[in-house]
Amino acid sequence: MSVVVAGAIWDQGRLLAARRSTPPELAGRWELPGGKIEPGEQPEQALVRELHEELGVAVELGERVPGAWPLKPGYEMWVWLARLGAGRPAPRAEHDEIRWLAPAEVDSVDWLEQDRPAVAEALRRLTA
Repeated sequence: MSVVVAGAIWDQGRLLAARRSTPPELAGRWELPGGKIEPGEQPEQALVRELHEELGVAVELGERVPGAWPLKPGYEMWVWLARLGAGRPAPRAEHDEIRWLAPAEVDSVDWLEQDRPAVAEALRRLTA
C-alpha cells in the first residue's frame, strides 16, 4: 500500500481547504493539501515538503490523526494536524483556490469523498 500524506492546517480557529484544479475528474472538489512520499522520505518530511511546494508555507506538524483513508486502489491517505508557520498560503499548480473555514463552515465546500471522514476526525481533534 502506498501512502499519500495530507495536512489539516489550523490557524486562528480555522481549517485550510484547497480546491483541486487537476486532474479533470477531481477538479472543483476540495481537499486537505498534501501529496505523495518520494523515495527515501519519511511521511512527515514528505508532508512538510508538499505543503511548501503546493502552498508556499512552512508548517509545524502536530499529531497524526488516527486512521488511514482509502484513495484509488493501492493508495491510502494519512493526515497530520499542522499549525501554519512561515508564509501565507496561496494556490499553486494543483489547486486554484484556498479557503480558511471556521468549524461551522467546514461543510460549505464540496470535499472529495475520501477527505470527508479525515476532515471530520481532524476537526474533532482540533476543536476538542
